Amino acid sequence: MDKHFLTRELIESGGIDALVARDAPTMRVLSEAERTASLKATLAARPAGDAWLFGYGSLIWNPTIDAVERRTARIIGWHRAFCLTTMVGRGSAANPGLVLGLDQGGDCTGVAFRLCEEKLEAELAILWRREMLSGAYIPRWLDLLDEAGERFGSAIAFTIDPAGLYYAGGLEPPDVVRRLATASGALGSAADYLFQTCKGLHEHGIPDPALDQLAASVLAAQAAETGK
Repeated sequence: MDKHFLTRELIESGGIDALVARDAPTMRVLSEAERTASLKATLAARPAGDAWLFGYGSLIWNPTIDAVERRTARIIGWHRAFCLTTMVGRGSAANPGLVLGLDQGGDCTGVAFRLCEEKLEAELAILWRREMLSGAYIPRWLDLLDEAGERFGSAIAFTIDPAGLYYAGGLEPPDVVRRLATASGALGSAADYLFQTCKGLHEHGIPDPALDQLAASVLAAQAAETGK
């Protein structure tokens, strides 16, 4: 399988949709009209103030959008979890992988990106092509808290749709480890997605012991498989 790196150019050229058509032709993706309607609805619900984007997974280490500021932020009511099945990109139809979503409950610390007002809709259109592929996420405006717990703005965050076809929030931990350890697709392996996210969090000084432990379990599973 040809490997691709998720770049801004790939997204703008429609490359992600092309990968779906090639690798998972039965998967339903949102049309351009549906994505546009979703984006307009999200902008219509925008709170007052600057527009931010909350990154909790691959957006931390590969944002693919232009931002005028980035800072660490915490959100309440949602936590980072490998709860989205993927058959394209980091998995295949034969061996689906997992990627991160924001699932209900708890809190999450990630990276907030402040977007340029003059380029807001153009940047978000690129983001929607990347994140709103199958409609698995529900974009919401969430309050951003600084290290002191004070609100400093509102951000778009891609929360998981628990009623969605590809929601995988009920998987047992060994199944999560197996998928992450073995799945791979056109954008690379699910394991590398996990490891890059851990690295990105560390580089921003954001602790996530649970994710670090998951990475250790995945490494151990891969080592055990190699040693057979």
